[in-house]
Amino acid sequence: MVRSLSIRDFRCFARFELEFHPELTCIVGGNALGKTSLLEAVAVLIRLQSPRTTSLLPVIRSGTQGLLTDGMVDRRHLQFYYSAKRRKLALDSVEQRDPTRYLDVGRTVFFASSDTDLVRGSSEERRRFLDFLGNQLFSNYRDVLRSYDKALRSRNAYLKMTPARPREVLAYTKPLLSFGNQLTALRNELTHRLEPHVAAAYQAISDRGEPVSVEYQPGASADFESALVASVEEERRLRVTLVGPHRDDVRLLLHDRPANLFSSEGQQRTLVIALKLGQAFLLEAEFRQSPVLLLDDIFGELDRSRRNRLFTSLPAGAQRIITTTSLAWLDQDPAGKIYELKEDSIQGRILVPCG
Repeated sequence: MVRSLSIRDFRCFARFELEFHPELTCIVGGNALGKTSLLEAVAVLIRLQSPRTTSLLPVIRSGTQGLLTDGMVDRRHLQFYYSAKRRKLALDSVEQRDPTRYLDVGRTVFFASSDTDLVRGSSEERRRFLDFLGNQLFSNYRDVLRSYDKALRSRNAYLKMTPARPREVLAYTKPLLSFGNQLTALRNELTHRLEPHVAAAYQAISDRGEPVSVEYQPGASADFESALVASVEEERRLRVTLVGPHRDDVRLLLHDRPANLFSSEGQQRTLVIALKLGQAFLLEAEFRQSPVLLLDDIFGELDRSRRNRLFTSLPAGAQRIITTTSLAWLDQDPAGKIYELKEDSIQGRILVPCG
């Protein structure tokens, strides 16, 4: 449970503080006021990464050096400072060189109206989805992913050099293969564990009984090394690594057909919500504790029946933090804390308790 959050130089916020209800907190306000950024800040506080972008540099408020998130999660005090040159994290006011103990404090799932990109968008969106979950599910996922990315960047840098640097390329091929095979195994296991939870969630919020499949598609053949050797000539021509986990994808199927080609907008929206609910139920099953659910203005875009089924399908013990432009879609105000986010001419953005 997130008890409080304090941020500095995060997106549009110079400074901001808020406290959360243990069960449900609603933040109501117009567009472009920063509601999504507040949910993103909770995710960064807990996971040291944003579900919206692969780098935290764009999250730093324009004209400032670095961002700070500070808050209480359960009874632990988390602090995270990030800039282009420095990164510092502390758990209960003790600086942490290794993030393992910090990251073990909490887990979260981020729902957003833009999640339809998981169905319609590029494979990069689906890889980011896998990585955000993998970093929470497997203790070694973060290190394996970073090591693979480092080897990939170095290898590509030497591939681009003129004249060619085959010895250096070969030197980085070994770690690329080692960490690439580990990453492939982790993503394959992750997808295998996730699929039944997604299928169950889809059935819970849809009234059509449609079968759903989630299939991992590796960016290389079963033998990564052979695929890399086979692509050598094309690599030399294009000067980039052509196969590997950086080309991974996930196939999302309804009735055994690609959801991006053969499904309605309503079906796609239901599927992406099921993907996020599947994340929540998988994390709950693995750690016997519900993740914090961050729901960014998604209820207003669903019809009433899906809206109600989704609300009742959320993990019962999970803390829910919701942003919305209006609560008119609810039959009655929910129990918990309700804030209105406003723009004040003197104080800037402020939260006003409602009810």
